[in-house]
Amino acid sequence: MKLMNLKWQQLILSLGCFLLIIACNKYYPTPNPGAQPLKVATDPTFIPFEIQKASSHLEGFDIDLMNAIAKVAGFAVQFETLPFDGMISTLQAKRVDAAISGITITAERLKTIAFSRPYFKAGLAIAVREDNQNIKDFNSLKGKKIAVQIGSTGADFAKTIPNAKISTFNSGPEFFQDLLNGNVDAVVSDAFATLYAIKNDKLKGIRVVADLLTEEYYGIATPKDSPHLDAINKGIAILLSNGTYKQIYQKWFNAEPPELPDSWQ
Repeated sequence: MKLMNLKWQQLILSLGCFLLIIACNKYYPTPNPGAQPLKVATDPTFIPFEIQKASSHLEGFDIDLMNAIAKVAGFAVQFETLPFDGMISTLQAKRVDAAISGITITAERLKTIAFSRPYFKAGLAIAVREDNQNIKDFNSLKGKKIAVQIGSTGADFAKTIPNAKISTFNSGPEFFQDLLNGNVDAVVSDAFATLYAIKNDKLKGIRVVADLLTEEYYGIATPKDSPHLDAINKGIAILLSNGTYKQIYQKWFNAEPPELPDSWQ
């Protein structure tokens, strides 16, 4: 009788382990060893979303998120560094499978590439030198010298400022240095990246003006008709539901993440 009970216990334990493995594989499928890793472009100058350390190691919010998506969706990732203004054309040419680098979803970009569901709520902000008391809002930018990053939504927004003299740069460190040097009056760029840099003493002498100029959503960009987009979307959904997204967000921004819509529209 005892032997029979022991066998039943072993059988139940084995069944439990088997079901646990199935459950784990549902959320953390094993990558196909024969499959090619997804080539994912990123611009490592967009801190804290992408950061390249001295060892060439990449880290940041976007990097953590993409790696987590790959883990739950069952594919591997191969990051490729690329200037931001070259990402759209590279995706169109299908030289990479995807791109993640704080890329705002816009109707114009959707004409030539595809996007995942939104993974980050963002917006543009005005940054000025700490001693500048003249620039307080959008209207204050009229006729001023404005610095922006090439190919960014900040560059698009700056075109709407009446009589503005616009200077374009390849990366944030360049245009912020130009602001500190007094060569431009203000920078229009991503609010979160700017606030993070100020908080971590990377931008001494710079402050952000009042409210956000825009409300935007970032998406993971892919070529049109990408076979990988569905897996990426499912991965984002799993991370939002199982708490992983919240953990990554709090790690980099020390705040509760806002609600995200299922789709941009």
